[in-house]
Amino acid sequence: MATIKNYFLIFGKNFVFLIFKYNSMKVRTVIISSVAAVAVGVAVVQSCTAIATSAVGVAVIKKVLLGGVSKGVKVLKNKNEFLQSPLIDSAMPSSLKKMNSVLGKISPDLVKKEKEYIAETASFTATIAEPILVDAVNSLTSDDVARIMQGEAGTATQILREKTYHKLVSAFTPKVDEKLNEFGIVRAINNVTSANSMLGSLLGNEGSSTTSNSLSQYATEQMVTGLFYIIQDYEKENSQQFLGK
Repeated sequence: MATIKNYFLIFGKNFVFLIFKYNSMKVRTVIISSVAAVAVGVAVVQSCTAIATSAVGVAVIKKVLLGGVSKGVKVLKNKNEFLQSPLIDSAMPSSLKKMNSVLGKISPDLVKKEKEYIAETASFTATIAEPILVDAVNSLTSDDVARIMQGEAGTATQILREKTYHKLVSAFTPKVDEKLNEFGIVRAINNVTSANSMLGSLLGNEGSSTTSNSLSQYATEQMVTGLFYIIQDYEKENSQQFLGK
């Protein structure tokens, strides 16, 4: 007795053609009315959703996210890649942009050094970020996957961000603060701003009272936000793996 090897649907205006292919290469076509077609279509969609939220679907989503994490961590590890990444640059907080814009008018070399030190500091956060993100990816639930399937491309990264953003900031901050102080960049900025009262007034809250904590906060925010920008960019490039999304 021949058994069904495969089947597929062709949707017409009022009918659906359900085509069976048997292992004997025999093909049989069944015409389904429009009412039945709706039921078949719903069943197919439900079946696809079930596949997506199955172990296979979860594995595909995890694979893409882990690929994005790997790419993001690689950028953190490499000073030059960090400095040249437009996604990292776009993640710079507005307060740091304002500070650099004003400082650049007085000492462009200092701004260049600051960016280089932040990039160098980022390399020390890579080993902190990776296990936190990998653990979160591997802990995705079926509810998370269902939400990913129902959302736009980039939803997986959004869920990952919700789960890990504050944890990453808390984990990064002590190391970022330690390295920026070690490099002496905070002291250098304060020396420039304290010697120029007009500069301090222009900077306002980002002015002569620039502290280790404030600069570390800005740098940490740029690193973490930039990391998620990279992961999301990778996800969007590969989201067709989520059943063609």
